[in-house]
Amino acid sequence: MFNFFFSRVSTLIATFIGVSIVSFSLIRLVPGDPVLTMLGERGANPEAYNEIRQSLGLDQPIIIQYFKFIGNAFSGDLGESIVTSVPVVEEFFARFPATLELGLSGLLWAILLGVPMGIVAAVKKNSVFDYVTMSGALIGYSMPIFWWGLILIMWFSVGLDITPVSGRIDVLYEVPHVTGFLLIDTLLNGNFDAFISAVRHLILPAIVLGTIPLAVIARMTRSSMLEILSEDYIRTAKAKGLSEKRVIFVHGLRNALIPVVTVIGLMFGSIITGAILTETIFSWPGIGKWLVNSVTSRDYPVVQGGILIIAGFIVLTNITVDFVYAVVNPKVRGEG
Repeated sequence: MFNFFFSRVSTLIATFIGVSIVSFSLIRLVPGDPVLTMLGERGANPEAYNEIRQSLGLDQPIIIQYFKFIGNAFSGDLGESIVTSVPVVEEFFARFPATLELGLSGLLWAILLGVPMGIVAAVKKNSVFDYVTMSGALIGYSMPIFWWGLILIMWFSVGLDITPVSGRIDVLYEVPHVTGFLLIDTLLNGNFDAFISAVRHLILPAIVLGTIPLAVIARMTRSSMLEILSEDYIRTAKAKGLSEKRVIFVHGLRNALIPVVTVIGLMFGSIITGAILTETIFSWPGIGKWLVNSVTSRDYPVVQGGILIIAGFIVLTNITVDFVYAVVNPKVRGEG
């Protein structure tokens, strides 16, 4: 177990360093100058330009800038936003509840629909339902998020006027900040109308964000169920005269869900990356939209720090899933 834990921690450190190099380098390859973005029309003043550039440390060699960034990052300091002068960590966690609420909602409907679809597809192997659901899952996995989001907006928001086009809640409602999760805060304040508004704003972004996880969960559930249903103990259970429902849900599903739960854990970590496009399409005030705006304004500290935190969150989630799976299945950690 120690070797397993040590290898995962080593992977975490190596991933942090790799992501820091990529995020630090890529934002500087994007055309544009953050100082000119700050100065606007005053950018023609060389003295002001050089003074701000020096105050931000952008006049130093790139290698020195990187080592300062990574050194401060390991001490928990990711710098301040060039645009707002607010610490990056503070801005990140101010927007993180919105992204987490969206991500959990998308993953929840993907689980509630994907697992039953996979079970039925496995039980009714090679049936019309099996072919339709698995073909739909393949299409959902291959579908571009930005295209799917715009299609849903055209159908349900513009055409049918069922859901709002963008935002997180109607501007008519002012919800006191308690947890950062609007669905919870509106209920805590007893404002049911605001809760309905928050739900209506959440529906389309959650559907878009959960489409790919839905496809993955459905296919994984089907594959895992087919493997379990072909085991000898399943045939023995059927031979003993147990009902089909008991065989499927008690003896089959319990074992088939182990790899499915692992996939769900991994999807939870990566769903934040999908939120970047989704939040941009629906103007959702989370970290995805925040990062896109920061790239546009060439806000180096926000882009570097934001990507590093997201990468850390994903890696920690994956390591947690691996650790839990290793506890359940000793073969993963090489003890069986």
